[in-house]
Formats: sequence, C-alpha cells, structure tokens
Amino acid sequence: VGIDVHRRTYWLSCKCDGELVKRCQIEANPEKLLIFLRKHFLGAEIYSVYEAGFSCFTLHRYLEKHGVNNIVVNPGSIAVNARDRVKTDKRDSLKQATQLANGSLSGIRIPSESEESSRLLTRSREQLVKEKTRIRNQIRFKLHQYHIIPLEHKTVLTEKYVMKVLEEANLPVELRLVVESYLSIWNSITEQIKKIEKEMWHQAKDCPLEKVYRSASGIGPIAARTLANELGDMSQFKNERALFSYTGLTPAEYSSGEHRRLGHISRQGNIRVRRILTECAWVALRKDEKLAADFQRISKRAGRKRAIVAIARKLIGRIRAAIRKGELYEPGHGSVAA
Repeated sequence: VGIDVHRRTYWLSCKCDGELVKRCQIEANPEKLLIFLRKHFLGAEIYSVYEAGFSCFTLHRYLEKHGVNNIVVNPGSIAVNARDRVKTDKRDSLKQATQLANGSLSGIRIPSESEESSRLLTRSREQLVKEKTRIRNQIRFKLHQYHIIPLEHKTVLTEKYVMKVLEEANLPVELRLVVESYLSIWNSITEQIKKIEKEMWHQAKDCPLEKVYRSASGIGPIAARTLANELGDMSQFKNERALFSYTGLTPAEYSSGEHRRLGHISRQGNIRVRRILTECAWVALRKDEKLAADFQRISKRAGRKRAIVAIARKLIGRIRAAIRKGELYEPGHGSVAA
C-alpha cells in the first residue's frame, strides 16, 4: 500500500501480486485507514509506505502497533522517470506502492518518542530564531523606506537601536505604530527563545553525550544540543559513510566507464545537521591547527567550499569516534583524506 499523506486526505494505491487492486482517497485519519485496510484485505499481510514530511511518525507508530508493516522513506528515494512530467497524489501513491512491492525502498530510522520530544526544543528554537530575523528585517525595510536609516547601513539591527530610533527620530504616526508593533512581537519572541534555552540547559545536564559534543572544536552549547538531539550516540549508523550520507555531506557521483567525476554534495538527509556542522567547521579552523592545515591543503586544490565540507565530515567523524571509545574529542587527531 502506497500512502500519499496530506493534512486532510490520504491517497491510497494497493497492489497485490503485481496487480493494482485498489485505488482511492480517504480521510486523513489513522483509525479510518486501519478500518479500510482490514475491511478490504482481511487476513492479508499488509506492507505500507509513506514519505517523511509534516505528519512525522504518528501514522507509522499507529500502523505498526496494529500489525501493519510500515516504513517511512525519504522523498528523494522515490525513483522518478526522467520523462515523467505529471505529478499527482494518485500517481505518487502508485509509485510508492510499486517500488515497495519491488523491494527497492528502504525506510529511514524512526526516532523514539522521547527522542522526538527532545528534538522539539532545538527545532522550535531554530524556527523562532528565523521568525525573529524576519521581524527584524521587516523593521529594517520600513526604516529604509522612510529614509530613517540609510540604505548603506550594514550593522545588525538590535532592539536597543530600534528603541533609540523611536525615542530620537521624528517618525510619522503610522510608521511609529507599525515599528512599535513589530518591536513588540520581536521582544515577545526573544522571551520565548530564552524560555526554550533555559529548558535546553536542563536537558543538557541530563544528557551523557553533552560533554563529548561540547569538547569538539567549534561546537558551542546550541550546536551541541542540536547535534545530540538529532544524532544521539550515532549507533544507528553502521559506519562513517552512512553517517556522512545522512548529513548530506557526501559528493554526488557521475561516473561512466573509466571516467569518475564527483559533483556537489548530495544535500540529502538532515539539512539541520548539515548546516550546523558547516558553521561549526568554520569556527573549528580557528581552534584546531590540524584542521586548519587540512583546510588550506584541500582548498588550494578543490576550493574553499569543498574544503569546508571535508572539514565538516572530519569533525563529525571524530565526534563519532570519541563517542564509540567513550572519550572526549581530541583536537589535532587524524587528518582529512585528500
């Protein structure tokens, strides 16, 4: 059964022995989905699949609990014909069912409910920070529009600076009202971020992996919490290649015959982890002479962007090794492969 999941509906395509036996749309409700499956396929062993997305893993856990063999897959793992120019929910569910029946789909790892709850803090903080940045830019654009601050103003707009503008500048009544409204939202978001961060510090005290992540070069408290929540002890990865694939830090490959060409990184996997590792890698260069030397060596041949990706891979690889050994991270240990 291929399930194309949406907020209000599920599109189902059901195949048995290679034949499409049922295709329909039902209400997006796990209980009603189970009733449908048991009604039409009583006594059958059912295998189902849906793509990871907004619905997370609630549907998966419900189906597994009631005897349905379900997997959740990365949307990028669904093969698409190069000439296929039509995309509908009905066709997507059929692709899932067909590829599941062929054995060509592999499910992603499903986090435990406690892991999912822990991630909620760091992910929500990230969303609030983005929203705060959006509000700050809105204020900047309004002040630019009325030439209150010059267009060449490059410094980061702070709450203190905006308060100063409101006190000293002769703003039109309408503009003052709008800026004060945005500033109120900005202050509210800041307070909510502080509350979440306070809970994150409590979370860190109870996490046995915190010291290992914090010991790594370039890894600060926010990055350590995020990586610990997203990756845990990394025991789910059988080797470094699987870990790098999850982070999307492996290069895409275009090879034919004797020719082998590596392209840009795949960008699959966890974008949140990839972004943080890249940011931390830049900081690590200032604290780890070995990583800095490797960066200089690789950047001369492949450029700075590819070099920092190599450093990010090395950084998380070292952290994984430290966790496996039960030791803290050691700066300057090992080198990046050319």
